[in-house]
Amino acid sequence: MNLEWLHPLLISVVLVLAVIGAVRRVNLWRAGQPEPVNLIAGLMAMPKRYLHDLHDVVERDKYMSKTHAATGGGFVLSAVLLILVHLFGIDSQILAWALLASLALMFVGAIFVYKRRLNPPSRISKGPWMRLPKSLLSFASGFFILTLPAAGILPEGTGGIALTLVLSALIVWGMGELFFGMTWGGPMKHAFAGALHLAFHRRPERFGGGRSTGLKPVDLAKAERGEGVLGVSKPSEFKWNQLLGFDACVQCGKCEAMCPAYAAGQPLNPKKLIQDMVVGLAGGTDANYAGSPYPGKEVGYAQGGPNQVITEGLVDPETLWSCTTCRACVEECPMMIEHVDAIVDMRRFLTMEKGNTPNKGAEVLDNIIATDNPNGYSPASGTNWAADQNLPLMSDVKEADVLFWVSDGAFDMRSQRILRSFVKLLKAAKVDFAVLGDEELDSGDVARRLGDDAAFQNLAKRNLEVLSQYKFSKIVTTDPHAYHCLRNEYGDFNSRALEGVEVLHHTTYLNQLVQEKRLNLEAFSGGTVTYHDPCYLGRYNGEYEAPRELLRSLGIEIAEMERSGFRSRCCGGGGGAPITDIPGERRIADMRMEDVNTTGAELVAVGCQQCTAMLEGVVEPRPEVKDIAEILAGQLIEEVH
Repeated sequence: MNLEWLHPLLISVVLVLAVIGAVRRVNLWRAGQPEPVNLIAGLMAMPKRYLHDLHDVVERDKYMSKTHAATGGGFVLSAVLLILVHLFGIDSQILAWALLASLALMFVGAIFVYKRRLNPPSRISKGPWMRLPKSLLSFASGFFILTLPAAGILPEGTGGIALTLVLSALIVWGMGELFFGMTWGGPMKHAFAGALHLAFHRRPERFGGGRSTGLKPVDLAKAERGEGVLGVSKPSEFKWNQLLGFDACVQCGKCEAMCPAYAAGQPLNPKKLIQDMVVGLAGGTDANYAGSPYPGKEVGYAQGGPNQVITEGLVDPETLWSCTTCRACVEECPMMIEHVDAIVDMRRFLTMEKGNTPNKGAEVLDNIIATDNPNGYSPASGTNWAADQNLPLMSDVKEADVLFWVSDGAFDMRSQRILRSFVKLLKAAKVDFAVLGDEELDSGDVARRLGDDAAFQNLAKRNLEVLSQYKFSKIVTTDPHAYHCLRNEYGDFNSRALEGVEVLHHTTYLNQLVQEKRLNLEAFSGGTVTYHDPCYLGRYNGEYEAPRELLRSLGIEIAEMERSGFRSRCCGGGGGAPITDIPGERRIADMRMEDVNTTGAELVAVGCQQCTAMLEGVVEPRPEVKDIAEILAGQLIEEVH
């Protein structure tokens, strides 16, 4: 019996079903809200984004990087060649040998996938993912044997009907997982959705070494016209390419392993959250989820659909309020999914539409509305800390080289010591600077992370109106949260007010002053020092080196924590987390201090007043905590004339 037609038929059927699945999947994404993208440019950029940007993240795990390159690269090349050789029937030994080589490469990679799956890390999803290595091996081995006659290694018809049927079974198994499952749903779904996610990413600025961390503003006017709600209440209210991004999740759990809230036992697991969003966009339940649950919550009870309110059965609001917005999940995700954007979008609905901000959240937002300050302080008292400093006011001088943005530290006694140290350094370096005084309002960071974008936009526009009245070349602040807002988020509202202005964190500016030899400092003679990277300085703005260079300029050899740099553990103070105060098994700040203790450090250097407050809140005995400005001010010898 001649069964030469069987394998081309099987390939054709699977490919047709895969195309049908792809159309179905695309329609699920299209249920989201419009978001303009450049289709052609995105598709053309996708290969580079996949091979460069995505692999830059994957490369952090050398084992998986090499495994993925072999398996993924071998599969893509094999898929193209098998269509040419076995579907179109092109008679070419060169193509056949190339197909054999790509299948061999894929087979080797699949063996390493199989090895990793023998004892997988707890963060990795199990269930259907455990069959993936076998499916990869079936695909590679089935087509390898099938291609041997085409390459001239075996005569046609070798093995007869028995081998043909065995190969058919392997091909159906392998192609069913890798092609059919890629679009209909399965472990390989990330390959299809992930490629398109890279092409049509909501933040294309992230590629090519760029950085994009500012939250997207809410269109308040559109909501006032009744054209939708504020924030996101249902999966269909996300942008279509956000839904696409959720579908790209590979369930590797790297976000889970880095999440401080998850480690603290709070009811958040970023991987589970993204999978719940997939349940929402497709409709159904989380019964088939095979990964780690939210701490303290069982799997199998969440259900939703594209037009069902997310917090009414799919995701508990406490999950959303547990996030510190530290971006550790985003930084670690090999598929470059934007978890924090999604969380804040859903918070916006809870805050602005429902008024459901937990614990002290409502009080803080009321304070901002009433006094332009989260703690209810009057801006008029914002310079009381500097009554003896004779600080020049912008309203008097009209122009200065540096505008010192004081931020919320003005109202906190501990933070005031940081501000005074920084002023001491500015004066020693004879910097031409001024402050806004009572004209400076809160930056709006807390309001925005708590979901009240209306309050944030109001503050931003009023601050920008004040800034536009004066001339300065730099804004410098000791607060990374205000720094982030000014640098990355205010530009959406009045870009002219900050046009040509350099926004700097105080460690960056102090490092410039030290490099210019404008500060005379003596060597540090204290004990061992470690440095804690603030999330809003490091992951949000990429500043890791300036603080370290400052410490090294004092002769300090930094005892680095294992979780440092882009993998620094959050202090627990961002995203309004201390305000919403969702309970867990332990405090994030305590875990961070444990990281400190492993270094044997006697002093923790920080560059954020919020981090200082959180780390000093850890019960003693513990190392001393100081801002870098305080450390430098303590080593200041004399003014340079």
